Amino acid sequence: MSRYSVCLLLSACLGLSMPAIASAKIVRIEIEHRGPAFGGVPFGDMGPYELLRGHAYGELDPADAHNQVIVDLALAPRNARGLVEYRTDIQILRPADPARGNGRVLFELNNRGDMRAFSDLNDATSRELDVPDGAGHGFTMRQGYVIVEAGWDATVTGANLFTIQVPTARNSDGSAIVGVSLQEFVVDSPDVTRGALTYRAATLDKGKANLTMRALYSDAPKALGSDAWEYLDDKTIGLLPRGTAFTAGSLYEFSYQATDPLVVGIGFAAVRDLATQLRQQSVIGRPAERIYTFGASQPIRFAHDFLRLGFNQGEDGRQVFDGMLNWIGGASGGFFNYRFAQPGRTHRQHIGRWYPEFQFPFANQVLTDPVTRATDGRMRRCQATGTCPKVFEVNSANEYWAKAMSVLHIDSEGHDLPDAPNTRSYFLASMPHGATRQSSLCQQPSNPLSAGPTLRALLTALDAWVSHDVTPPPSRLPRVSDATLVSPTQEAVGFPDIPGVVFNGRAHTGDRFDFGPNWQEGVLSLMPPTLLGTPYPVLVPKTDADGIDLSGVRQVEVAVPTATYTGWGLRKGRAAGDGCDHIGQRIPFASTRADRERTGDPRRSLEERYPTHEQYVEQVTHAAQALVEQRFLLREDAERYIQDAKRGSVPR
Repeated sequence: MSRYSVCLLLSACLGLSMPAIASAKIVRIEIEHRGPAFGGVPFGDMGPYELLRGHAYGELDPADAHNQVIVDLALAPRNARGLVEYRTDIQILRPADPARGNGRVLFELNNRGDMRAFSDLNDATSRELDVPDGAGHGFTMRQGYVIVEAGWDATVTGANLFTIQVPTARNSDGSAIVGVSLQEFVVDSPDVTRGALTYRAATLDKGKANLTMRALYSDAPKALGSDAWEYLDDKTIGLLPRGTAFTAGSLYEFSYQATDPLVVGIGFAAVRDLATQLRQQSVIGRPAERIYTFGASQPIRFAHDFLRLGFNQGEDGRQVFDGMLNWIGGASGGFFNYRFAQPGRTHRQHIGRWYPEFQFPFANQVLTDPVTRATDGRMRRCQATGTCPKVFEVNSANEYWAKAMSVLHIDSEGHDLPDAPNTRSYFLASMPHGATRQSSLCQQPSNPLSAGPTLRALLTALDAWVSHDVTPPPSRLPRVSDATLVSPTQEAVGFPDIPGVVFNGRAHTGDRFDFGPNWQEGVLSLMPPTLLGTPYPVLVPKTDADGIDLSGVRQVEVAVPTATYTGWGLRKGRAAGDGCDHIGQRIPFASTRADRERTGDPRRSLEERYPTHEQYVEQVTHAAQALVEQRFLLREDAERYIQDAKRGSVPR
């Protein structure tokens, strides 16, 4: 049977063939692969799962008020009905018998086209969904969730990644759009000889481009003359003489005249319209009763802008997503809805600081900013239309240090904010941005802790809140009012003097930039931008005598530690002293009191903390049970912690 026939047959069987009308919608879905997931293994009462892959085709009306916020949509080519077309990759994991599911859809907002839900929620170590290992311990499947993926980032390229095909904007007279674009190259290895550009250069005239380099973010950029670099083609540059490697540990910024901007903001509408379709058609075997988003890092900044721009209201006026479980998104949006957008960019203390990410409004609450005199909030539009989802903002310690996320829950004058309606915020003490293997970039061993146990408990609590109005756990955050949210100095933080460990207080600063007169309309004309100052407060969590964060949710590994865990780390080498991006630290405790006294380590040794194996197991058990009672840990995960502690020896 031909692929075309398979698409038609599956579309008919699944109820996916829909007539086109002149409005924004998914006009058809083509399923090109359908087969058993995870080797056909069953998941308790939910039975086996099946995997569907294909494409969704959509159309948008640029004149519709719901779509007019999309930058350059009005300049995109249109079909015979006057609508703008796009195509997005989709994937659906659903119970083979849809009636067995729980009626909930977990819509994963994937990270740069890559899935994270199975590693974050199921502890899966494989990304292959047709083998049993891909399911991990199968939490989401045992609960009966349908898991949906869709491409939303038009700049994603590469095999096995989710992307979306969107049109290129043109001037109203049909000519190519030309504008400034900035490409930052973060060079961390010694063998990089080429720099790829996101958008084509409009001209290869080197006099209309500029290349600079620096080691630290705070360094003044050093200009490299036109005799130091060349265009290898209209999407690639290199240093001269040809083949010269970029200097490892350096930041290079290349500003140039680019052309053919993609209408990247269509990704917001694609997510909105596909999610809307899940309620109306049997795409997942039955209409969705509840739809929740989940993601980690970059896609949560996308979710922040999704809300801020009003996309949680469909064209039918109804609410799109019922709940959002936002993991490690900080207080930022992203470089998504702009001309020459680069969604993959992210601010950290060391990198990406010249892109439009860190800017008011930072919080869900509607506030007046004394710096810009603007009044806004991430939930302002959905509050006005009654379409706000229930939202959990969940963040690690890294977001405070690397992304200045304290402005998520303090105002521009540094005062604590109450919860916004329909939201809770949770800080996971001493956790990294994500579990990381040892990195050669950082001064200390990497923090390996995973937030999976807490995220599973919070997904359960979010569903109970949305579906049954069960009040979730109260927000757990460091606060200015109780002195657990402080300035990033060692004196204020209370971080101990650990032999061999540098603490320099290096954190993201609360910068404000000028990107040109039309940046709020999505058109940037100053790249790099002009720094206007650092008016926004940046505060970080206070620690205990071990250097472990005092406030927030302490997972069992943090509550009963074998090391000091931090969300921040520092680079070594040429960029030594700047933040080591998303990577935290694990600084082991000494085994014995004699060992720590010999080195001058002020932290108690493992021997002093856990004199016997039984005492260690008792402390793990107490910590796990307390988290269960607080609803930050499921009983099955608590039992895993306890059994692991019983099977192991006293940590040394």
